[in-house]
Amino acid sequence: MKLKRFFLRYYPPGIILEYEQSGYLRTKSIDLLDLTPECVSLVVSEIKQSEPLITESRAEQVKELVVRLQQKRNQKERHRFCFCKLKAHILPLTNVAFDKSGARFITGSYDRTCRVWDTASGRELHTLEGHRNVVYAIAFNNPYGDKIATGSFDKTCKLWCAETGKCFHTFHGHRAEIVCLAFNPQSTLVATGSMDATAKLWDVESGEEVATLSGHTAEVLSLCFNTVGNHLVTGSFDYTVAIWDVASKRRVHTLTGHMGEISNVQFNWDCSLIVSGSSDKTCKLWEVVSGKCVATLVGHTEEVLDASFDLSGQLIATASADGTAKVFSATTHECLVTMKGHAGEISKICFSPQGSRVLTASFDKTARLWDVQSGECLQVLEGHTDEIFSCAFNYEGDTIITGSKDNTCRIWC
Repeated sequence: MKLKRFFLRYYPPGIILEYEQSGYLRTKSIDLLDLTPECVSLVVSEIKQSEPLITESRAEQVKELVVRLQQKRNQKERHRFCFCKLKAHILPLTNVAFDKSGARFITGSYDRTCRVWDTASGRELHTLEGHRNVVYAIAFNNPYGDKIATGSFDKTCKLWCAETGKCFHTFHGHRAEIVCLAFNPQSTLVATGSMDATAKLWDVESGEEVATLSGHTAEVLSLCFNTVGNHLVTGSFDYTVAIWDVASKRRVHTLTGHMGEISNVQFNWDCSLIVSGSSDKTCKLWEVVSGKCVATLVGHTEEVLDASFDLSGQLIATASADGTAKVFSATTHECLVTMKGHAGEISKICFSPQGSRVLTASFDKTARLWDVQSGECLQVLEGHTDEIFSCAFNYEGDTIITGSKDNTCRIWC
């Protein structure tokens, strides 16, 4: 093996090694999720000991990269967001999503289209037309950003070229509405979840169905690949969560214990834990290897509508129909802060890439920005005239998009 070059990954902190092996270029990542100012020399020493590709001659270069990561991590988030652009569909929006760089974003809508927008100018780049019903689930194949998947109530998923707007494939096979989808990290597969109680895997290159993941007894409302791409997790209205081995297409674990429908499921960055939110007013934390529930996160008085890890995997944010959001420790399972201020249920929650802020979208027509440590509301993003049910940060955390039932998305920068 011969090391060719380094790449820096700011969020979450890490170094990507590109190396040559048997004539092929390959990559591996060194995750530095617990980076602190005091530990630079120790980190470099540990990397040298554990990674054969890092020789003594490369040690100084690695140290420079670790210092740059540390400097980026120490930058304080002081950005105050201003309303920049308003973009419209002819019917309410369903979802919004950025590409990896944040240069483009996409919106799905009840008007049966997905639209591709330039973030800086707000200009519409493409209208992806062809679905015969609501476009509900949308995603870029990040980090590549050259393909878009759209899932519709017409029971199909379509794969598009992000550059030209051309439709590559239409995936047929589900017997009911598609309500969630995701690309695997390698961008070789698309997973779709449907109201027909199944998830399916599709080959991006050929457009063929790879597998039907059967076993749930009610709608599959949420799914997520882990960061390696070897496992998929699905959450269902049957009160269960399932972990699937992607290579064998078999169910590894069925996670039981919730007393209500599953609203959201997500892996943490290092693939060791899964968080699930439920209408039973709780979130549960599951160990991936054993399938055991390691914690039940309580405190909400109404259903939990969304749950999310920060990129380090150390914190969990939850959003509830009770109008509050909470941040929990993923290690102690303690509730660290409760964020109060919304006048309606909170449908979406996400961390900024830096992890020091949380963004919430609510039925009260506002989105709010919160400080993770204090729980203080830093900013109220006002202007939508109806419910907001989708929101997202770009990669740098300096631009936000919000999608609303008022037929518009707003860009905040």
